[in-house]
Amino acid sequence: MLAPFVPGDWVENPLEPEWGPGQVQSAIGNRVTVNFLHAGKRLINTEQVMLRPADAPED
Repeated sequence: MLAPFVPGDWVENPLEPEWGPGQVQSAIGNRVTVNFLHAGKRLINTEQVMLRPADAPED
């Protein structure tokens, strides 16, 4: 199964909105590593958390 996200995509975790947007670092199967602006790097299991696309933060 391919992950719906690729490195460089911006996403948000609807269960943790305070993390802010995050950029996908890697996506292998249902395991997506995301570097969130306010929470750092997190490994997300997309079978448990439905990440959704987000806009890149403004500089």
